[in-house]
Amino acid sequence: MKIFLAILLALTGSYAYSQQTSPLKLWYNKPAAVWVEALPLGNGRIGAIIFGRPDEELLQLNESSLWSGGPVKGNVNPEAASYLPRIREALLKDENYTEANLLTAKMQGLYSQSYLPMGDIHIKQDFKGAKPSAYYRDLDLQDAVAHTQFTVNGVKYSREIFTSAPDNIMVVRITASKKGALTLSIAAKSLLKYTLSASGSNEIILAGKAPVNVNPTYYNPKGVEPVTYGDTDGCNGMRYQYRIHAEHTGGTIKVTKASVIEVKNASEVILYVAAATSYNGYNRCPDRDGKDENKIAAGQISNAVKKRYAQLYNRHVADYQKYFNRVDFRIKDLSVDNPVAVLPSDERLKAYAGGSNDPSLETLYFQYGRYLLISSSRPGGPPANLQGIWNKELRAPWSSNYTININTQMNYWPAEVTNLSEMHKPLFSWLRSLSETGKVTAREFYHARGWVAHHNSDIWAISNAVGDKGAGDPVWANWAMGGDWLTRHLYEHYLYTGDQAFLAEQAYPLMKGAAEFTLSWLVEDKDGYLVTAPSTSPENKFKDARGNEQGVSVATTMDMSIIRDLFSNVIEASEKLDIDKAFRDTLIAKRSKLYPLRTGTKGQLLEWYKDFEETDVHHRHISHLYGLYPGKEISPLTPEFFKAAKTTLEIRGDEGTGWSKAWKINWWARLRDGDHAYQLIRDLMRYVDPNGGKSGAGGTYPNFFDAHPPFQIDGNFAGTAGMAEMLLQSQLGYIDLLPALPKAWSDGHISGLRARGGFEVDMKWKNQELDTAVIKSLTGAACRVHSAVPLKIEGTTVVSQKVAEGYELSFKTLKGKIYQLNSI
Repeated sequence: MKIFLAILLALTGSYAYSQQTSPLKLWYNKPAAVWVEALPLGNGRIGAIIFGRPDEELLQLNESSLWSGGPVKGNVNPEAASYLPRIREALLKDENYTEANLLTAKMQGLYSQSYLPMGDIHIKQDFKGAKPSAYYRDLDLQDAVAHTQFTVNGVKYSREIFTSAPDNIMVVRITASKKGALTLSIAAKSLLKYTLSASGSNEIILAGKAPVNVNPTYYNPKGVEPVTYGDTDGCNGMRYQYRIHAEHTGGTIKVTKASVIEVKNASEVILYVAAATSYNGYNRCPDRDGKDENKIAAGQISNAVKKRYAQLYNRHVADYQKYFNRVDFRIKDLSVDNPVAVLPSDERLKAYAGGSNDPSLETLYFQYGRYLLISSSRPGGPPANLQGIWNKELRAPWSSNYTININTQMNYWPAEVTNLSEMHKPLFSWLRSLSETGKVTAREFYHARGWVAHHNSDIWAISNAVGDKGAGDPVWANWAMGGDWLTRHLYEHYLYTGDQAFLAEQAYPLMKGAAEFTLSWLVEDKDGYLVTAPSTSPENKFKDARGNEQGVSVATTMDMSIIRDLFSNVIEASEKLDIDKAFRDTLIAKRSKLYPLRTGTKGQLLEWYKDFEETDVHHRHISHLYGLYPGKEISPLTPEFFKAAKTTLEIRGDEGTGWSKAWKINWWARLRDGDHAYQLIRDLMRYVDPNGGKSGAGGTYPNFFDAHPPFQIDGNFAGTAGMAEMLLQSQLGYIDLLPALPKAWSDGHISGLRARGGFEVDMKWKNQELDTAVIKSLTGAACRVHSAVPLKIEGTTVVSQKVAEGYELSFKTLKGKIYQLNSI
């Protein structure tokens, strides 16, 4: 081991080794060559990818509200609703799935718009051919700061970068160990249309307009420009701007005619980067009715430069840590001396993929998911999109939009359980907008009440089935349960927080509106069951009686499970609020008539209305297991379907894209099989070569971004949620401690997890068994606890009672009081 450390120190420098030993850092001994090797920073508004290049640093900038397009157009497909009766006849009477598919495509609207990159910042330092040594870069999750360090000709150069939420500014501090050794230039560029200008001798401004339309990368009709600028129905594209302001110590500074900042012979340079757009809401033209992005960005710079660097830094760290520090997760490494723990993070990830034992890498991955959520979703801003807030492409993969048949929901699975409830709020704000456009879609496309949303959305809250009025495949485009599923997040927030005002004022109206649409959407089949028709199981297909591949059918299991879940949540919420008894009674009656769960000839949970043959037995989507997770319909309390869910997963197998593996972690945790869930963690954290092409097998890139591939952030978020689900569950009305603890995590502790009912939970375990648990009551609700070992409450005579699968402890709580439970 000593020889190994000596080699490592020689390669990376003593500073690198001393710094990397923190368990909450991603660190590397070389610059990023490609985007998925670079490191992400974000404050919910400003996102930046840091490459850490010595001679030409590249910072790729995003702003979370910068999207193409404008408010959703109305009446884009006036004939849509006329096809619905014909579709239902084809499905329910004739079982003509081919005809139903063709007709369903005619009910589509336009495509969603695209999340856009704002620009690139280039920081050039000319070292006259000298090669850097002692190179080191990192991302410190403990304080959300990125560092780069290297030495050239005996001079140590350092860069420290953070994005502050309190001041909505990115700050870059560049220093040299030798006085007057900093000579550099700062330039700005963008893939969008832009102009450059100067503001005084130390500030440059890049300003421009976003396109009015950007087609998805998978939609390229002949003769149609995929990216267009200009005017659409009297509304021009969104304006945007970012400013770079430089302050220096020593030397000189100027802005050239080409609007490049040049600094010579300084000892320190601090860059302040502000970014803003004219976005002013989902229903306002971003040009005509937009905010003044120039005033916003200028004000942010002005406010920031009035503060000392240390003040900005401390405000940033204090704000970030009040969220991040709530949860501490550690697994005891049973290795006496683990050599992989001191490797650079990319090499460490490779070693892990090769089979090394590295529990602290797993807890780092868990905390990285929390870091990404804090960085990409902050109150007052838009929700995290398909790539969080980090995107470098003009036409991003899948438009980097809100894909609401799974991916947007996954982004927020860790929000409540990992104690980041505030980061959930952008989703709730956006849902209000979605419900408004969804009312129009329900009325125009279906002649229905309430509100509806489909497969794709964007910052403009588009809610229709996308597809340019027929170009989309109904198997994904026309799935109509997006709004219904999203309302689960509203109710989950209430269950975790006990916030009665939130339930009454925000959650319930949106939940009820979704239920109203669903009541309009349901029809009776020949057996008297209420079903959805048309219905799809997102992105998966079956074979009809003639062996033809089909996507559109009746009453898919996912549809019916989501509807049962929605109706049950609305019923329960109305009871808690003591309102809407008549509506509640209607839902109770309708719920009893919903098409039920069924099992197939292989013992699996059926995905479709009938026991159709699947076109892809190992398909990445397993949507029909919604009732197992995130729902609660399937559990040990329903043994037939619990067993069928397990059989389904065994048939599907463990392969899949990144997000698919992450969902499977949560399912196996709900099945209480911690070792299988753990194996999927190892699969999810499989190293993916950033230059290796599209393998489709999922995994993790060198910067720990989830590899769909390409990058989608939902795998990171769902992976973190899955780890939490292995340690704590609360969906069945009680707190289940260590329900799916794997053998690999035999000793450890976690603090700060949240449970439904309004509880905060800390746990320590040894030799695969719970040792102690500390439960803090946040609301004063009664508490039920399940555990595999008997427990007693410290200081009282309350002890757990034997139940079917372990032990149960029930006790009353007081708001704010902490209760310690010890194993007997």
